[in-house]
Amino acid sequence: MNQIKTSMPKQVYTIFLLASCMLLFACEEKKEEMKEESTTSIAEERLKIYAPVKLTTDMDQLSESDKKVIPILIEVAKIMDELFYQEAFPEEIRNDEIAFSKAELAFMKINYGPWDRLNNNEPFVEGIGEKPKGAGFYPIDITKKEFEAWESEDKSSLYTLIKRNEAGELVSIPYHQAFEAEVKKASDLLRQAAELADNESFKKYLNLRADALLTDEYKESDIAWMDLEGNSIDFIVGPIETYEDQLNGAKAAHEAYILVKDKVWSKRLEKYAAFMQELQDGLPGDAKYKAEKPGSNAQLNAYDVVYYAGDCNSGSKTIAVNLPNDEEIQISKGTRRSQLKNAMRAKFDQILVPIADMLIAEDQRKHITFDAFFGNTMFHEVAHGLGIKNTVNGKGTVREALGASASALEEGKADILGLYMVTQLFEKGEIDEGVLEDNYVTFLAGIFRSVRFGASSAHGKANMVRFNFFEEMGAFNRDEASGTYSVDMEKMREAMNALSTLILQLQGDGDQEGVVKLLDEKGVIGEQLQADLDRLGDAGIPVDIVFEQGVDVLGLK
Repeated sequence: MNQIKTSMPKQVYTIFLLASCMLLFACEEKKEEMKEESTTSIAEERLKIYAPVKLTTDMDQLSESDKKVIPILIEVAKIMDELFYQEAFPEEIRNDEIAFSKAELAFMKINYGPWDRLNNNEPFVEGIGEKPKGAGFYPIDITKKEFEAWESEDKSSLYTLIKRNEAGELVSIPYHQAFEAEVKKASDLLRQAAELADNESFKKYLNLRADALLTDEYKESDIAWMDLEGNSIDFIVGPIETYEDQLNGAKAAHEAYILVKDKVWSKRLEKYAAFMQELQDGLPGDAKYKAEKPGSNAQLNAYDVVYYAGDCNSGSKTIAVNLPNDEEIQISKGTRRSQLKNAMRAKFDQILVPIADMLIAEDQRKHITFDAFFGNTMFHEVAHGLGIKNTVNGKGTVREALGASASALEEGKADILGLYMVTQLFEKGEIDEGVLEDNYVTFLAGIFRSVRFGASSAHGKANMVRFNFFEEMGAFNRDEASGTYSVDMEKMREAMNALSTLILQLQGDGDQEGVVKLLDEKGVIGEQLQADLDRLGDAGIPVDIVFEQGVDVLGLK
C-alpha cells in the first residue's frame, strides 16, 4: 500500500459545534471578524428553506443505563461530524483569508461547506468556485482519466482517501491512518458506552464497531448489528454511504444516527419481511434480473431519531435507512430497514401537506395521508433489498459497474419498487389501512417534495427521472386552470411496471452508458415543473428541515 510522504494536517476544521458556529476557521483573531452585509445575501435567503425541528422522544421509556449511554454516543457523533466536514470540504479550497458572514456560517453548518446542496451544489460564498466532484476524498485537480489510469490495489476502496505526495503522485491513505486521532477518540468512547450498556448484543456491537474504526474492517460489526435483539436504543456510525463521492461513487462518508425504538410501530411492521421472496419472484421484467434471493433476515423497525451527524445531516435529511450496504451481507442475512418516524412526521406535516394543498387536485387531496407516506417511505427502504446486487454479465457488483451513477439509479429503483410492493400487498390483503389510491397520490406529492432537493442529490435526481418518465406515459394529468395534478391510477401502474423493468435491466447489465443517458435525458426539471416548484417557494413552503438536537433538547445531563 502506498504511503504519503507528507504529513496529514492535524488541525480539525469544524463548524458544527452548536454553541460556536461563528468560530469557523478561527485560528487567528481576523478569522472571527464577520463581513458586513448591506443587502440580503444568498445565504440569508436560502436559510429560509429549512424548517427547524426539535429531535425528542419519550425518554421515560429508557433505562437509566440507556440515558447514560446516549450522551457518550452524541460525543462520538460529533466526531463523525468533524470527519464528514473534512470529506465534504476539500482542504485545498479552504482559504484562511475569507471572512464569512453570520448567515453564511449558519448556512455552511447545514451544507457542511460553502455549496448549496439543495441548489445543485451552487456556491453561496463569494470567491468559492464549483464543488469538486470528488469532494474531499481526492485531490481537487484529479481527473477521472488520471484516476482510472493509476495502478493501485485499493484506489476504489470505500475507506481510503486519495492524496498527492511531495512528487505529485497519487497515493491512497486508509481512513484509520488519515483520521488516526479522531477515530481513536471515537473508538474509546464506544468502549465506554459498551461498558454502560445493559443489552448484551448492543454491547457486543459497540465493541466491534470500536475495533472497526481502528482497522476499516466493518463486516464483523455489521453482522453484529444485524444480530441485535431487544435493544431500546440503536447507533448507526461510521463511513457508510457513497453519495458524497460524485467522481467515482466509491468513497464512504462518515455519519451517525442515534435512534430510540418505537416498539408499537415496529411490531406492526414485522409481518412484511416474510413476503420478500414472493415479491422478488413477482417483479416485472426478465427472470435473470431477479434471480438472486433477498436475505432471509430482513428486519423492519420504526424509531424516533434523537441525533443526526455527518453525511445524513447534510442538506436534505434522511427519514429512513436501509443497511448494511455490503452486498454479501445483504444476500446472506438481509438488511435492517429503519423508519425514522418523528423526522418523517415533521416532513409530512410541514412540507408534504402544504405541497399537496397547492399542487394536488382538490378531489384527490383526501388521499394524502401519513400512513401512506410512512408506507411509501418504508417500502422504499425494503425495495433496496429486491432486484439484483451483482451484474448478470460478469461486470462485478452493480455498484462497481455503474460507478458514480449507481446511487441515483438505486434510489430510483427503491422508489419505484417500493410502490410495486405496496400495490402487491394491497392486492393480497396484507395492507388493510386506507386504500391503494392513498399511496399513489401521496407518491406523486412526494415527487414534488423530493425533486426540490436538486440534481446534486441522488434522491432528487431519481425523482426528476421518474416525474418525466411518468409524464410521458400519462401517469398523471395537469389541470391548466388550477395548476394542480391528479393521478391516473391505471396509467401510473403501467408506468411503474415499465420503469421498474428498465431500471432492473440497467442494473443487471451494469449498463453505465445507458444509465448516464437516462439520467441526462430525464434527470432534468422542465419549464412547467420549475414554474410549479417556484410557486411552492413563493408560498414559503420549506424544502427541508434542520434540527435542534443534543443532550439539552433531550433533557439529559
